[in-house]
Amino acid sequence: MIFKQLFDEKSSTYTYLIASNKGREALIIDPVLENINTYVNLLKELDLKLVKVIDTHIHADHITALNELNKRTNCTRIMGEKSKSEVIDLKVKENDKIDIDKISLKAIYTPGHTDCSYSFLMKDRVFTGDTLLINGTGRTDFQNGDPFQSYDSIFNKILKLPNNTIVYPAHDYNGKKSSTIQNEKENNPRLKVSSANEYADIMNNLNLANPKMMDIAVPANVKGVTLDQIKSI
Repeated sequence: MIFKQLFDEKSSTYTYLIASNKGREALIIDPVLENINTYVNLLKELDLKLVKVIDTHIHADHITALNELNKRTNCTRIMGEKSKSEVIDLKVKENDKIDIDKISLKAIYTPGHTDCSYSFLMKDRVFTGDTLLINGTGRTDFQNGDPFQSYDSIFNKILKLPNNTIVYPAHDYNGKKSSTIQNEKENNPRLKVSSANEYADIMNNLNLANPKMMDIAVPANVKGVTLDQIKSI
């Protein structure tokens, strides 16, 4: 299997490229527009045909490359059914399968960070978007986020996966690349709570500044801009 984890320095975003082997079909999760040439060059280098691209949610800290990839490769754009994006080709719901050549992902609805947040399970690993981070969890104070939904998504869905499941988030700000369900249960300070109310109290008092790109990124990601269109925003 080909599995590439790519990092965007500006937004601390992880993007994932997955394929069964060279010369086969591929999918990309959470691409960043500024890195479009990196993705295209990697696809060419590995002789891959990009057939599907997924965003785990409407991002507030960067503009997605989902639409530019669609423009260049005619790949199918995928998000969860709650997404407000106006350009999605396929909206998935809980337990839907996303299949490419010998690769299968299962959609898990994990709202809380946003109301359109989905995670995607692939055998021994789960792509958690901003729902569960390494030693952290995604903020819940904008885009219809809700700390009680976040608690439910994490404790009643993600943490119910096998302990050795590898956690691949959409962001990390401390140089970490992955974790496991077991590690998060044991070491994540946000998960050291005894109730949803206690978790919500933590999340409601983070007092974080809005992402710098939020006012540009959210509407751009809803409208589905390409590289040419971004110049006019």
